Amino acid sequence: MSRDLRPWCSRAGLRSLLSATLLVLAALSGGCASHGKQTVVVLGPWMGDEAAAFTKTLDLLDDGTPYIYTYQGTRSLRETLVAQLEAGAPPDVAILNSQGELSEYAHQGVLTPLTGELGSKAYPPWAPELVVNGSRHTYWVPLKVDLKSLVWSKRSQPVTPHTWCLGMSSQATTGWPGTDWIEDILLHRSGWQVYEQWANGELSWTSDAMKDAWRTWAALIEGQDGRSALDTPYEGKGGTGLLDTGTCTQEHEGSFIRYLYGPDTDFEPSVDAVPQLRRNQDAYEVSADMAAVFRDSPAALQLLNRLSGTKGRTTWMNQAKQMLKPNFPSAADPQPQDRVGKRVATALTGGTGSAPTRLLCFDASDTMPPTLRDAFQHAVLQFLSAPHRGLADAPLGQLEAERKRLSRADWLPATSVCGSPAG
Repeated sequence: MSRDLRPWCSRAGLRSLLSATLLVLAALSGGCASHGKQTVVVLGPWMGDEAAAFTKTLDLLDDGTPYIYTYQGTRSLRETLVAQLEAGAPPDVAILNSQGELSEYAHQGVLTPLTGELGSKAYPPWAPELVVNGSRHTYWVPLKVDLKSLVWSKRSQPVTPHTWCLGMSSQATTGWPGTDWIEDILLHRSGWQVYEQWANGELSWTSDAMKDAWRTWAALIEGQDGRSALDTPYEGKGGTGLLDTGTCTQEHEGSFIRYLYGPDTDFEPSVDAVPQLRRNQDAYEVSADMAAVFRDSPAALQLLNRLSGTKGRTTWMNQAKQMLKPNFPSAADPQPQDRVGKRVATALTGGTGSAPTRLLCFDASDTMPPTLRDAFQHAVLQFLSAPHRGLADAPLGQLEAERKRLSRADWLPATSVCGSPAG
């Protein structure tokens, strides 16, 4: 390949570690036939029950087509995908949760632009248009979406005094639960315009708004052992949710965490649960798993159409276990019918009551260029490891230096981070 993708690798020996995977995927990808059918490979982050439901969905969707849809799941998605690109054996479709990474791939010329019906399914905040080589296109579509800006607690457990669950460990992306805190605080204390400026690289990390966000988080978790959070998985040890440990009463987490808990666990919007955030109450932070075509073919584009259509989404919903049923971006899409899932869907598609959802703002760190996102996650870990957590312990100057190092082309468009619900 003419594009040098080596800087994206995190370890020098990565390619050798993944060689077996590459051989398998290379054999499956790129139009190889099995019993006269073309194989279409989807690379994604889901494992366990999530992977099983998605695999079954693909099996049902390829029925009657000239294709065999195959899912390959990995917990080292970025490293695996980079290695495949370097080897010239990319998957047909890859599913990522980082718009910053997807934008980087689009500008590198390794993504296929989406047009027609697929292009109409891509819209902010889930999939903004990019200008690449002078042409404006969308390059990915949201498959499943999640609501953030939530605080979870046990209905039977008193929540005063507040004790926050703190688990930062998440393999290659350790630290992201802390970045979610900073993002949510900034969004609700400084408003969506400031949030969008920051997520688009137009606001200094040493600004008053950013300093306020770090100070507020420090005050919220004052007295708690941040160092122990560095090695605590965000899901809890052994797959037991942090709220089930009995050591904390409130968990700041996205809607995907509901799969760990039973009906005795519920959420409040963070603006209701955290008095310090009771501003700008009609906005939520959100995230998504998004699909892009890495091997240009009618088969890959057809699969994206199927997955993002009503039949595909209904099929997926029917295969998933109760607390793993996915949320989708529009009120016209099928949605979970359990009490918690329905509440999430209502907020994602417009909300009701006195403060309906007016804006959905994409996870800011996931819109940033990957180098800055990684530095942000590391900064959270540094901050938590400080015994007395003052603003001086937040490496804002280092983050600002990285922001200044990046060029304007490294960022998403200026008004693409926040958008109205598709309700």
